[in-house]
Amino acid sequence: MSAIELNIDCSGAQNFSLRVDCKLPAQGVTAIYGPSGSGKTTLLDCIAGLRAPGADSLIRIGNQVLSDQNVQLAPWRREVGYVFSKARLFSHLSVQGNLRYALQRRRTRGNFTIDDVSRWLQLDTLMERSPDSLSAGQQQRVAIARALLSAPQILLLDEPFTNLDGVARKQCIQLLQQLSSELDIPMLFVSHDIEEVSELADYLLLLEEGRVRSQGPLIELCSRLDSGLAQEERAAAILCAGISRHDEEYGLSELDVEGETITVAALQRPVGSAQRLRIPARDVSICRQRPTDSSILNILPVTVQEMSAIGPSSLTLRLALGTQYLLARITRKSAANLDLQVGDTVYAQIKSVALVSAPADGNAPVENL
Repeated sequence: MSAIELNIDCSGAQNFSLRVDCKLPAQGVTAIYGPSGSGKTTLLDCIAGLRAPGADSLIRIGNQVLSDQNVQLAPWRREVGYVFSKARLFSHLSVQGNLRYALQRRRTRGNFTIDDVSRWLQLDTLMERSPDSLSAGQQQRVAIARALLSAPQILLLDEPFTNLDGVARKQCIQLLQQLSSELDIPMLFVSHDIEEVSELADYLLLLEEGRVRSQGPLIELCSRLDSGLAQEERAAAILCAGISRHDEEYGLSELDVEGETITVAALQRPVGSAQRLRIPARDVSICRQRPTDSSILNILPVTVQEMSAIGPSSLTLRLALGTQYLLARITRKSAANLDLQVGDTVYAQIKSVALVSAPADGNAPVENL
């Protein structure tokens, strides 16, 4: 499958219009991110055939046209799996009955069996239970399994973690991460929570008032000052690291990022494992000289690449660390006191590091290292 091609013009209520013209990767997880009312759900509904876009619109998944001037496939013919924020299971059927329903009605020969999805999504002990007896997290796992059994060529997820508590949310995210790495099915994942997006997505489409503001690989977009993400309160950079050493004496692990070391709480993963890190801009401070008497362990040499004003009192800095980037949110007064200029070499003090795509025992932020 080459790409997901979307050229959509769809009008809605209260003069809202969605106008999107873009190509998305036909692999991995693409997050569709933006504030409420930006058109995220409308976009998924158009792909699924639940909303009819304008006659000149084009929706193509790989080589299959779902909608254009000459073709308008009915929803049931589109081979699209859709998982909503509420599971929408059939209450009169057991879990197994819900899964059989999808299996019996799929139009193409699929590779997945009920045993497969039950194993992947940990449903073995739930098969005879009714949906009403399940927790919200269990219901969503069944909904994802049912969508997979329909043999979709694309999986749409519309804020699937909205009604889940923290534990269930983490479990579902980890299961989707595993499915994404093992199955050749692209996923479009709608969210207005950037932390969820950071944990799950490979690629990012930013929507604002029905228009594409920017798009690109998640790691690249998170650190770009012109993407809009850097302006948000929860702005954060994503770094790719590798576990280089475990410090058993102090219960820590050391990760290599561009030849520098970042220390986090002990990870139960082997040396050499890849690890994604999320570092909030508000948790990065700047100093001219490397501190020698600080409790913070993660102090990295960086170069100021860009500076952008955030309101009347703050700046966001883009800091180069080799080929990767950090963000720092500081006051304009601090920048003036340090006489910061683009091109300066400074030290970034990192107060907390959040582990992304890590095992369940390694997801908590590590404060004040």
